Parts: sequence; structure tokens; C-alpha cells
Amino acid sequence: MFKNHPKGLLAAALSNMGERFGYYIMNAVLTLFLCSKFGLTDTSAGLIYSFFYCGIYVLSLVGGIIADRTSNYKGTIQKGLIIMALGYVVLSIPILATPANKAGLLVLTCAALFMIAFGNGLFKGNLQAIVGQLYDNFEADAAKEGPEKLKWAQGQRDSGFQIFYVFINIGGLIAPFVAPLIRQWWLGLHNLSYNAQLPKLCHDFIANGTVSNNLISEAANAGAVLDPSNLEAIGQFCGNYLNYFNTGIHYSFIASVCAMLISLAIFLATKKTLPTPSKKEAAVSAGYTEEEKLAMAKEIKQRMYALFAVLGVVIFFWFSFHQNGQSLSFFARDFVNTSKIPPEIWQAVNPFFVIVLTPVIMWLFGWLGRRGKQISTPRKIAYGMGIAAIAYIFLSLFSFKMGYPSAQDFLAQDTAAQASMKAGPWVLIVMYFFLTVAELFISPLGLSFVSKVAPKSMQGLCQGLWLGATAVGNLFLFLGPKMYNVMPLGWCWGVFACLCLLSMGVMFGMVKWLERVTNS
Repeated sequence: MFKNHPKGLLAAALSNMGERFGYYIMNAVLTLFLCSKFGLTDTSAGLIYSFFYCGIYVLSLVGGIIADRTSNYKGTIQKGLIIMALGYVVLSIPILATPANKAGLLVLTCAALFMIAFGNGLFKGNLQAIVGQLYDNFEADAAKEGPEKLKWAQGQRDSGFQIFYVFINIGGLIAPFVAPLIRQWWLGLHNLSYNAQLPKLCHDFIANGTVSNNLISEAANAGAVLDPSNLEAIGQFCGNYLNYFNTGIHYSFIASVCAMLISLAIFLATKKTLPTPSKKEAAVSAGYTEEEKLAMAKEIKQRMYALFAVLGVVIFFWFSFHQNGQSLSFFARDFVNTSKIPPEIWQAVNPFFVIVLTPVIMWLFGWLGRRGKQISTPRKIAYGMGIAAIAYIFLSLFSFKMGYPSAQDFLAQDTAAQASMKAGPWVLIVMYFFLTVAELFISPLGLSFVSKVAPKSMQGLCQGLWLGATAVGNLFLFLGPKMYNVMPLGWCWGVFACLCLLSMGVMFGMVKWLERVTNS
């Protein structure tokens, strides 16, 4: 796999894999954890998730600027890993949320999320920039052997970023299983079992003291027999269940701390294999004439225009794709039969498909290239938007066929009525299949596109801009849960499908111009 690629690619991929493992443990449960820990509504939890996810990518722009100005990519990455580890330490402390301390605990949780977002901002974009710089050096060495060798080396960049992306998803594949397993283990120690609906029902009882039939029946499913007339016993059960349920999640964040430390150890052990080309670039630029500098400035302008054009399009992809941690997670919790498989684990379907499908897609692109039908990176991104639209069209049509109302109306029905309408797991598998194929056409190839058009002295900044576009899409993620709770689901998913189709059309309209800039 790494045979025809720069030596440092494996080191960068392993460092990223460890960090992503720790991150995806937290990401798999974040919105559901906020609801179960603090009794937040889906919309409120979604808003915090949106700001957190936006913060990760906005702060990647800050991290890129810091690394570019200090010419210290490696030191910036190291600091990011340490700060993230500290954020996970705070999240791992199991403090019971009560009406008296709930506000303070929520602030502390948000502070920990900010630390994770800031550390991720220092880490994520700069490691991607280093991978891009690896290929700059790789192509420069190939150019010394002639134009044919250079052309071959340039063709390796897209596949290199796809390999890098696979390692991200190896961590993402394993991580979603960690929190549910630890939570289930902790509940089992107290003779209870996992139930996705109970946290909300328990918070409702604590808030208003009203016993619902759904609370009694779901408590029985979790292993507790409650007398509807004994309010004191029901209150004690609700408090205990929330405590055990959330403590198990807190303990899972310890695994995130360990993953950060492993990633840091790998990076420190292998960082000598990674380049620091920004210093080299400064030395080369000193020999340019004024005319050459003006020509370079014009080229840089064109490249930045192209970059911003693509960023404007992919905002809508990330808004749609990252619903996997928001409305799609809520859909798995509410509308899919998860009696045997917790909703968080469904997030492992996406990285599983990334790992399985990446070799297939790499082979397809290579096969087309060998026959002179190579697809440009901008065109691949446009195709990816169309495939993302197919995913949401499928889910929209399925929801119309099932007659799904809004989530709020659905959950107002009794437990038996809900159970009769729940979908099988195959729906999520099909949905994530199409979303993953779209992701493989957009995310790793988008990183490759940025590394191609970015001026050499602005690699960190430009990777930060790519992540900044992701941040803008993530800023509006909370609209997904909002639509999910107030609109019939068929229309909710249809909104995402229309956005992806519109983005595909805009991207195809710019393809020829983007291809000229990329190849200049």
C-alpha cells in the first residue's frame, strides 16, 4: 500500500489514526450524552454540537496560521495532542448532574469541548499540510528523473490522501463500540441494561413528577420493575439510572486520553521522517526577480480564487454529511430498532465502508487513468455531491413510504405504536453506503486538491481554510435536528437532497476553470 508513496506517509497516517480513535469515541456519543447527562432537548444538544464541530474547523485555520508563521508544524501538532488529552481528562470525570450543579457542569463540559476543539485545530490541518508537503518533495525528486516520472508521481497524490484517509477511519471504525460497551458494562454491574429512551423519560419525570406509561414499560425493559403509585421509588430509580448510564460514558473518555497519548508517542518517535519545507521555501524565494514575483502573485491569486470556489460548494456537503452525528443519530435512536445495537454503534458503518470501499475506488480511478480517461479532482468532487444527494433521496422516499411524521409527533405516540413503525437496520446501512461513497469522492480528494492549489508558503493556512469551510457547514448542523423534530421526515431529508443536487450543479459549472487552475 505504501510502496509507491513517500516514506513519511505511514508515520503521519499512524499519528492521525490514534488521534481519530480518541476523537470518534467522544463524537459517537456526544449529542446523545448531552441529552442523557443534562436533559437537553435534541435541538439544544445539536446547537452545542454544531458550535463544537464548527470550532474544531475554525480553530484549524488559527492552527494553520500559527504553524505557517512560526514554521513549526511539528511543535504545533504536539501541543495540539497535549491540549486534546487534557480536554478528554476533564470529560472523563464522572460528576452526577443535579438541579443545583447542572449549569456549572454544562459550562465545564463546554470548556472541555473547547479544549478538544482548540487542540484539534492545532493538530488536524497541520498534519494534513505536512502530508501535502511530503508529496511536494516526492514530486520534486521525481522531476529530476524526467517528465514521465514526474507525471507518475503527481498521479500518486490523490491515492496517497485516500490511504491517509483510510487510517483515519480505522480509528473511527473501532471507536463507536467503546463507549456503548463501557456504558453497558457499568449498567450491568448495577443489574440494569441499556435503553435508548429511558434517559429522556427519566429527565421528564424528574422535571415534572408525572409518571408516564412509557417510563414504566421502558424501565421494565431495562431490568427494573416499578410501582406507578410509588413516586419516591420511581424518582430514586430515575436518578440512579441516569447516574449509572452517564458514568459509563464518562469512563469511556479515559480511552480517548490513552489514544491521544499513543498518537503523541507515535508522532514523537517518527517526526524526523516528516518534512519542514516552509524553511526551504523561504530560501528559494530570495532568488526571484520582480517580474517573477509579480507572475507568482497573479498565479497565487488564481489558485486562491479556485480554492474559495470549491470551499463554497463543499460547505453544503459537510452540512449534510455531518448529520451522522446529529439528526441521523437521532433517527437511529428513534426510528430504527436498536434493541440489540445501540444507536452510537451505527456510526461505525461509515468508517467500515471507507476502509472497504477505498481500495475499490482507488482501483477504479487507476483503471480509468491507465486507459486515458482519468477523472480530474474537481470533477470527482462534483460526482461526490451527486452521490450524497442519492443517499438523502433514498432516505426521503423511504420515510414517505413509511409515513413518518416529525420526530416530536412520533415520540408522542405510545411505545407499541412506535415499535410497529420502526425500520430495520438495513435502512441505515444503505444510507451510510451512499454517504460514504460520496465522502470518498470529496473529503480525501478535497485535501489533495487543496495541497495542489495551495501556495507553498501557505500550506497550513490553506488546509485551515478547507477545514474552515467544513466549520461553516458544521455551524448550521443544528438545523438538522430542528427540521427532524418539526417536519415530516420525508421533507426533512428532501432538504438535504436538494442542497446536494444544487451543489453538484454549481461544481460542474466550474469544472473546466478549476481543471485549468489545478494543472497550471
